[in-house]
Amino acid sequence: MDGPHEPRFVMTVSTPAPQAPELHTLLWQQRPRWAEAQIVAVILGGLALDKVLGWNGQLLADVWALGIFGWLWFHGGSLERRVMLACLVISGLGEGFLSLIWGLYDYQFHNIPIFVPPGHALLMTLGLMVLRRVPAWFVWAVPTLAAPWALAGIWLGWDTAGALLFLLLAICMAVSRARALYAVMFVLALLMELYGTWLGNWAWNPQVPWLGLTTTNPPLHAGAFYCALDL
Repeated sequence: MDGPHEPRFVMTVSTPAPQAPELHTLLWQQRPRWAEAQIVAVILGGLALDKVLGWNGQLLADVWALGIFGWLWFHGGSLERRVMLACLVISGLGEGFLSLIWGLYDYQFHNIPIFVPPGHALLMTLGLMVLRRVPAWFVWAVPTLAAPWALAGIWLGWDTAGALLFLLLAICMAVSRARALYAVMFVLALLMELYGTWLGNWAWNPQVPWLGLTTTNPPLHAGAFYCALDL
């Protein structure tokens, strides 16, 4: 007859559940041919039409931007379409507040061109498409190079708002794993701002209303607004 059984202790090691992939990594894994080139062309060409041909050019840019938006909407999946729609709505509301109410910047005809909200969605889509080719060093090079400008701006007084925008960028990169997307959008938005203000499609107010701060035309850290939108 067997004696009493001694209790056996079995040590189990729990394996942490894998983290769910970030939303931005799931978007546009399949994209239409020449999508990136089409987006770049409509941004560069549309802004040039808007400036050179005036109201008629703005109408042509509206049709062009809406056409590319619709083309990508047709080729995107349900997830891509939800993101494009969210960006369209949020950017439209944001433009109305930032430009018409707050007065941070003003378009050449003192309106919000129809092509602007879909243009924001297209720029976001471009960022989502190119971020997979961004090297790791680029992600940290962006805030590292942007920090001295923010410090100089607030120290010398010609861009005191830049420190707040840089802080927004730093917070976004600290709290999310989508750092590559933030870095890419920061640079893309800066390039678009430099181009648009150079052409004269819009201009930033050197005095920030309500806050008594100063800024440049364009602010180097304007891309931080895109980071907040991505967040």
